[in-house]
Amino acid sequence: MKIKRYTLITILSLIAFVSCKEEKQVKEVVLRPVKYAVVGDVDAHKIRTFSGTAKAGDAINLSFRSGGIITKVNHWKGSKVKKGDVIARLDNVEASLAYEQSVSALKSAESSMNTAKSNLNRIKSLYEKGSNSLSDYEAAKNSYQTALDQYESAKRNKSIQATQLSYGVVKAPKDGLIADTDGGVGERVAAGHVFAILNAGKDIKIEVGLPENVVNRAAAGMKTKLEFSAIEGKVFDGTVTEVAPIINPEAATYNTAIFLDIPDPEIKPGMAADVTFNFSETTNTSDTSLIIPVKAVGEDGKGRFVFLITTKDKITGTVNKRYIELGELTTDGFKVKKGLVNGDKIATAGLQTLLDGQDVRLK
Repeated sequence: MKIKRYTLITILSLIAFVSCKEEKQVKEVVLRPVKYAVVGDVDAHKIRTFSGTAKAGDAINLSFRSGGIITKVNHWKGSKVKKGDVIARLDNVEASLAYEQSVSALKSAESSMNTAKSNLNRIKSLYEKGSNSLSDYEAAKNSYQTALDQYESAKRNKSIQATQLSYGVVKAPKDGLIADTDGGVGERVAAGHVFAILNAGKDIKIEVGLPENVVNRAAAGMKTKLEFSAIEGKVFDGTVTEVAPIINPEAATYNTAIFLDIPDPEIKPGMAADVTFNFSETTNTSDTSLIIPVKAVGEDGKGRFVFLITTKDKITGTVNKRYIELGELTTDGFKVKKGLVNGDKIATAGLQTLLDGQDVRLK
């Protein structure tokens, strides 16, 4: 009986031990990740980074100036071309017919002019000998002038039709690389259709869209820092060359161009870039107020608050609710009058679900 009791106690002890262990494992939950920001002064928030895309410094859109069916494509996307190379050609039947007619008309006008000229010379000779009247001579001169005018008109028309004929041909205006093509043999295109994009030159520019709250702080000549996800461990210097005066309706931003100060062969058109602007250099202010993002501020019946993060290893930490006094709202965030100091870490997301004293993982 004692043995059975001992065995039962042992089994219960093991069950209790396993249960405690499982309970302990359950308690070891994954800490909630929390995004945060470091409290800084106004100038610290004037360093902003925006996403951009690398493009050829001289990207040229090549289009047909007339409509028709594509009959020939000599160079596709990725091809290297020389200046003057024919990239694509349209059937251009109507333009070809008009050109042939202009050539025929020019030959006819030239023949008529030569005949009128010969007749004028003959009548002039007879007039000088007294065999023809002055009226005959004047009529011959008028006939020649009319034939000459018609010849000159036909010659101009031929030139115009030759130009029209060239509208159905896309040629490379410079040496370069075909970055993209749009269309194929047998496809009908309208006048103005961009068939190819030619990347000419070795310069690389980065295009980035700036929102309206910072675009007035950017200007040509402004220095920037650039980083590319495809090129690790390198930071490049760039200079703003152009800020669009009107907004891009598709992205609701202002297109801004930055050229690399020193071109690098590792940077290829199409690469994603992070462009960092230091707007404090273009803003005349001695304001040293602390500033925090709008999304970091919560409000309840006691007032406005933030969740202050205390951490020792910068990996995990504890959030504590702290009520603060705020000043004016700027384009960079709220100015802080009281409750925070420079360098404090505060949560910037999920304030509604955070609890005072909760352990978190910094994200």
